[in-house]
Amino acid sequence: MAGRRRATTSGDRSVAAPTQALPAAGPSRRSNSGPRRGPMLLAALVAGGLIAGVTGVTGASDAAAEPTSVLAAQQELLGGYEDEELLPQASISVAEAEARLEEVAASRAARAQAEAEAAEAAREAARPRAVLPVDGARLTSGYGGRWGTFHYGIDLAAPMRTPEYAAVDGVVLRAGSASGFGLAVYVLHDNGDVTVYGHMDEILVEPGQYVEAGETIALLGNRGQSTGPHLHFEVHEGGMNGERVNPLPWLRERGVDI
Repeated sequence: MAGRRRATTSGDRSVAAPTQALPAAGPSRRSNSGPRRGPMLLAALVAGGLIAGVTGVTGASDAAAEPTSVLAAQQELLGGYEDEELLPQASISVAEAEARLEEVAASRAARAQAEAEAAEAAREAARPRAVLPVDGARLTSGYGGRWGTFHYGIDLAAPMRTPEYAAVDGVVLRAGSASGFGLAVYVLHDNGDVTVYGHMDEILVEPGQYVEAGETIALLGNRGQSTGPHLHFEVHEGGMNGERVNPLPWLRERGVDI
């Protein structure tokens, strides 16, 4: 206790020796560690407030209304998902994917069809409407009287097995043996006229086949009543039994000169 003294003996006199003084009652002195507790306490309060704000802990009812996880809230405060594996996976249904595939296939098919039609239109525009039946041939006999008879066509001489072409577009009416021609081909055209090709060595088309101008229909020959390799070419105006007209003006009207 304060003021308490311990007695000591020195000869025959008693001397009261003071004991170690205790701190006086009253306000206590702040320890050296005292000043550091303030920042620590402030940090704890801030952290607690942050956690409380993040977790939305404002009461039992608020927690039930907004069940936000601490991790999700922290990530939201940090500006979004840090880990891509936590991102929600975007998707569509199988039916939607299949429908999309069908749309792409249909689009490609339509594009291919349009390209094919454009290519065909370009080819059609570029191809000739009429040609000389034998390319590079030499005219050896014309339409008219010859050797006491009438020659109803023109003769175009060329080497054996030179390609012979359809003069204009048409459909093959006949193809095969023919009296006086050895072999012959008859082609019907859209205006009703029929062209005749005779003396060929080989026929390359058949009845019912559609041929275009410039398409090979036979190989030139020397069959039948012939004096050398050539093509005998006739035009029957208006059909098989129509009038046999001069082929030269008929070809010239279609842009083909000999």
